[in-house]
Amino acid sequence: MRTVTPPAPAPRWFEDGRLHFALGIEDTFVPQTRTGERAIDEYELTDHYAQYASDFALGASTGADLLRWGVPWYRVSPERGRWDWSWTDRALEAMRASGLTPIVDLMHYGTPTWLEDEFAHPDYPEHVAEYGTRFAERYGDFATDYTPVNEPVIHALFAGEYAYWPPYLSGARGFATIAVNVARGFVRTQQAIAELVPNATFVHVDAAMKFVGDTQAPEHRDEAVRLTEQVYLVEDLVTGRVMEEHPLTAVLRRSGVDDNTLAWFRENPVHPDVMGVNYYPGHSTELFEAGVHHSGGFADPRPSVDRGVDGLRDALQTYSFRYGAPVMVTETCVTGSVEERIAWLDESVGLVETMRSEGTRIVGYTWWPLFDMYEWTWRHTENARRDHLLTMGLYDLIETDTALVRSKNPVADRYRHHATSDRRFAARP
Repeated sequence: MRTVTPPAPAPRWFEDGRLHFALGIEDTFVPQTRTGERAIDEYELTDHYAQYASDFALGASTGADLLRWGVPWYRVSPERGRWDWSWTDRALEAMRASGLTPIVDLMHYGTPTWLEDEFAHPDYPEHVAEYGTRFAERYGDFATDYTPVNEPVIHALFAGEYAYWPPYLSGARGFATIAVNVARGFVRTQQAIAELVPNATFVHVDAAMKFVGDTQAPEHRDEAVRLTEQVYLVEDLVTGRVMEEHPLTAVLRRSGVDDNTLAWFRENPVHPDVMGVNYYPGHSTELFEAGVHHSGGFADPRPSVDRGVDGLRDALQTYSFRYGAPVMVTETCVTGSVEERIAWLDESVGLVETMRSEGTRIVGYTWWPLFDMYEWTWRHTENARRDHLLTMGLYDLIETDTALVRSKNPVADRYRHHATSDRRFAARP
């Protein structure tokens, strides 16, 4: 009897050997307010709610094939138990028409306003998993690539250690509280989507952070060790890597995390198909100085050191080795002049191509963002929007009396040069 072997399934985008070029649209949402703090919604600030279709067309015109794009959970779920998909219906249809493939940021900061205590609420994991489930049920035929949580380490730092975002916890205990709850929601969301979308790809994304300087000074040693290990804590939890010998196991126990919780993560691991690395040369490396205790200013109390492409290489190698998955630059750029942006674009793409030729499995490169954005400090002032503009994009944001105009700058042409170059197809097996 003759048997017929079914054809092998087509490779997913990250398996085809190419270097894929992506863009992002800044999608931070922190809708909660209190005295001295107004809600921040980057889609509202950048007028993406109105200009989504033309924004997607701009992204496609640059030669990108992937778009990291988020969902405003607080708008989709304005009240507990009520769902409004009207805007996302229109947006996803426009993205489909543009030819871009979305990598959906389900959680890029911010919970609905009805969820008290936000990420610290004991039912947060159930709520975020329900939200992810409903999204996948509705859009899973088109949206097959997901980031369950963007930069969980920043969630845990800003909401759990620095008391900068709701629920304003602080210290190592606050970090552990947010990290563990975000991680549990992360796992449950990925598990739910995997059941609904059999061909789903999961791009885990975290912020590259490195600590240099006087890390061995007596006043900094313990903090430097803890901060260094915390960078990987959520990814270690969700992939079931927090064993007895993990450097932070004792810290977690002291912070109120019981052994049953740690065992649950080991019994319910989820893994990245692609490990995403967000790296900004001007911000991703922090400096400890002996005898100096920094305070004030933006959420992070330590000054930054620019390590350029050396820092990017370090980050990509570290995540590739630690998690054994293909890696992707999921965010990078510099805030500065067009010339400075082009220089970093050339340097960082050049590094990625070099590392690929050396054998590192790098499958994607993302310039973040497509167009300029507004600094998160807008939330903490009463200044006009234009006072917080960050010049980061391939398109400038220009305010007129009637609109927020996207104006193409030379960075877009340079990006297109890289995105359409034959070099993107060259990779060592």
